Amino acid sequence: MRTSDYDYSLPQGLIAQTPVEPRDHSRMMVVCRNEGTIRHRRFHELPELLRPGDLLVFNDSRVLPARLYARRAGTGGRVELLLLNRLTPGVWRALVRPGRRMQVGVAFEVPAPGGESGLTGEVLDVESDGTRVVKLSHEDLERVGVVPLPPYIHEPLADPERYQTVYARLDGSVAAPTAGLHFTPEVLDGLQTVGVETAFVTLHVGWDSFRPVKSEDPRRPTRCTPSTGSWPPTSQRP
Repeated sequence: MRTSDYDYSLPQGLIAQTPVEPRDHSRMMVVCRNEGTIRHRRFHELPELLRPGDLLVFNDSRVLPARLYARRAGTGGRVELLLLNRLTPGVWRALVRPGRRMQVGVAFEVPAPGGESGLTGEVLDVESDGTRVVKLSHEDLERVGVVPLPPYIHEPLADPERYQTVYARLDGSVAAPTAGLHFTPEVLDGLQTVGVETAFVTLHVGWDSFRPVKSEDPRRPTRCTPSTGSWPPTSQRP
């Protein structure tokens, strides 16, 4: 078994760039194991396929507006940051681009929309894998940040809430738990009417969900190797 055994060709034109509206009208493939058949339905029909006592577990993590478009202090050079995780109040681990311009001590500013005062920051450390540790002047990311989309999505979001599940509650992810994006309040009400039970967990989704598998043997753990700290990976850039 090799990782390359799972390679397949996916034409760019078949990757949806905008979500279906309403969100619960996306297509859904139903595999009927007892019949050995495949049916094509719409997601809003999910309550018709489940039974009383079935349990659905939802991830209530919320996607942070973790992508920051900044300018270096003094030079005005443009840089991008993707905040990965919060280490201490105001201090974050981040991917940066271009990394060579963001060395220890470099200060930067993230402007807010409308010309308002944004936030300022400074690079505190460069880690062995290329990520940076940065200190921010404040953490009002909703005002200055942008929701990071997967590297294969090139259209900007008209509504940032569209990349959140309707039950998202706790900030912490840099990518959406995408299986949940199709649920609507109506579908959830329908599941309750049928007698389907629900439970919630919080599992923050990290940047690794976007990164390619590097191990040639998928049965072996991927060995971490130093990276440039840039994104998206070269193989996924348009």
